[in-house]
Amino acid sequence: MSTDADVNKPGSEMEEPPTYASSLPVPNVQEMVKNNPLEVPERYIRTTQELEKVNCLTHLSSQIPVIDFSLLSSGNSEELLNLDIACKEWGFFQLINHGIEGGVLQRMKDATAEFFKLPIEEKEKYAMPSNDIHGYGHAYVVSEDQTLDWSDALVLLQYPIHFRKLQFWPKTPQGFKETIEAYSSEVKRVGEGVLSCLSMIMGMEKHVLLEWHKELVQGLRVNYYPPCSTPERVLGLSPHSDADTITLLMQDDHVCALEIRHNGGWVPVPPLPNALLLNVGDVIEIWSNGKYKSVEHRAMTNKNKERTSFATFFFPRDDVEVEPIDHIIGDAQNSKLYKKVIYGDYLRQSLKRKLDGKAHTDVARINE
Repeated sequence: MSTDADVNKPGSEMEEPPTYASSLPVPNVQEMVKNNPLEVPERYIRTTQELEKVNCLTHLSSQIPVIDFSLLSSGNSEELLNLDIACKEWGFFQLINHGIEGGVLQRMKDATAEFFKLPIEEKEKYAMPSNDIHGYGHAYVVSEDQTLDWSDALVLLQYPIHFRKLQFWPKTPQGFKETIEAYSSEVKRVGEGVLSCLSMIMGMEKHVLLEWHKELVQGLRVNYYPPCSTPERVLGLSPHSDADTITLLMQDDHVCALEIRHNGGWVPVPPLPNALLLNVGDVIEIWSNGKYKSVEHRAMTNKNKERTSFATFFFPRDDVEVEPIDHIIGDAQNSKLYKKVIYGDYLRQSLKRKLDGKAHTDVARINE
């Protein structure tokens, strides 16, 4: 796998798009449901312990923080404090007034719905290659006996533009590429704005976090969850935290399936119309020395309805060194909890494992 971003400098004409990780080919879940709606193969069935059904904290859903991006962008001190609390206590929050037009969001949803309605032969024109996770397929499948998630995915690297592998960007439905570009550009603007605010609440000038990325890398994972005849026995997406800096998620308006780990249980996250859901990733956890923790989340399935979600990941270039910020350690009078990691190495070791909570973060922890 290519990890040569430290050789080829940002903006270099010779720079090749990075290769991230391979994933074993597995059956297409949507096609499996289409052929036999009642079939749930053994390889998808979870144990009672894995499902943790008894730990559903639905009553806490209304307490998930809501942050106003327009106030953040104007430097409102109260909203910056709310951001600090949200990141510290939840690691997740709903972002409203982000300025992305409803039409841009809806066109992305509509075009994606059309893509997933295409015949499997058409979708597989964009199938993931054997050595990377661009395109249509499944990520994080690392062993033949691994329990599988009840979902399919389309994964695209969006920024920087010279990292794009356009052969994996669907040409159908007509205009899909342009729709993705319009959506990605707007989400990029919001992501950069949030990172600027995170930089400030972490005690730095607003431009610092973005500069530390060297060049902000942005990827999109569209998750498609077909209906499941026995949703109580499977998971749409296994529990995990994100190995990035921050993630912005656009949820389906009509199906509640996302759950986040909080207070020892799972809290459902109901969709908020036109809001984006934002969560802290592992990079912020390391930089903040654990003040802001990346939080486990998972996706459930629905017996009667399909669901689509759009996760945009923001992360540093491969050669960026990530470790706790000195003044945060000093201010808190705490010991350093994380060692220095090279981000490209950290990301790839995460991608080479099955999704398993926060187990992948162990490589960055200092064992006392």
